[in-house]
Amino acid sequence: MKRILVAVLLISGMMSGCAQNHFNVPAGNFAEKVKVLGVIPIVVDADSDIRHPQKEQLIQILTDMNRKYEQQFVRKLKGTGNYQMVALMEDDPQKFFAQMFFRREKRDDATIQYNKYFLKNDELREYIRKNNLHAVMLIVVSGLTKKENIYTNNLLSTLSSDFNYLIMTAQIFDASGTILWEYPNFRQRILTYNPMFNLQYPDFSEAEANLSNTPNLKFKTLEGIKRSFDKKYKDLLLRETQETEIFGKQYDEILDLLKYDSEADKKSSVKDAEKPVTAVQPKPVEPPLSTPAAKPLISPEVPIAVDQQKAVVQPVETPKTPAIEPPKPPENIIVPATGSTL
Repeated sequence: MKRILVAVLLISGMMSGCAQNHFNVPAGNFAEKVKVLGVIPIVVDADSDIRHPQKEQLIQILTDMNRKYEQQFVRKLKGTGNYQMVALMEDDPQKFFAQMFFRREKRDDATIQYNKYFLKNDELREYIRKNNLHAVMLIVVSGLTKKENIYTNNLLSTLSSDFNYLIMTAQIFDASGTILWEYPNFRQRILTYNPMFNLQYPDFSEAEANLSNTPNLKFKTLEGIKRSFDKKYKDLLLRETQETEIFGKQYDEILDLLKYDSEADKKSSVKDAEKPVTAVQPKPVEPPLSTPAAKPLISPEVPIAVDQQKAVVQPVETPKTPAIEPPKPPENIIVPATGSTL
């Protein structure tokens, strides 16, 4: 019996993964503390490991793309219903970052590589107080180089090398500088983190044309990068939507780790579960109004004929004209014999 109970608990825990707390504090404390959240416009960390040969032009493209698509994230965050107000701040993101930036750490936690940011406590506290916020959310696009294996489309060739990526990270800070939540998130049961965009590619076609076993590693062109960031999702009818594939994927991963059940939702669900289930009683059938007794379909005086072969009882039809019986002779009358006389 204990084994069955443990198995049920494990399965229920796996099924309720969406209810897992992905915050660095208890979700209830976060809900009480953060009701007004300010979202800083997406920052590009120009001093991070971005190795593209046309770095300045790339940073300008990224900045323009951030302004173009960051509103989509704010609308989705508001749609969670977990905050009284979500505001996209009007600050210049690069100026805000330059003023608040304390240090950057390149981390490798549980084989996940990313850039983690720390802000100045005094400046952050004053900013939150001045704007009447409870916390601020900082989203940063930065560069990072890590070793990867890249395969051709037919999976017949591969290149293992250091590739230069663009990554997106996000953190929520309170006025004391405490990181209440962060992405990548290490409170998941299964740790995942997808880089935003690979700035490089191995030229397998060139290697094949030159009969070389080692393809050259090349940076993507600015035009190709811009087209990639503008590429839209398609719906089931293959129609383009307004959401881009690159930003949309990052936003969805972030929002999946930001949703939580509010206390009001929990209480309402508990109340619903505690409500007794009222059985639906069948409506009593009222007796029919008194009516004169119906006449029997077959009169009891009518004789019944039995079909012995079929063993089916069938009523005998009553003749329309009753048979006339001959009168009986009167009693005590002597009838003389033929040819005799009295």
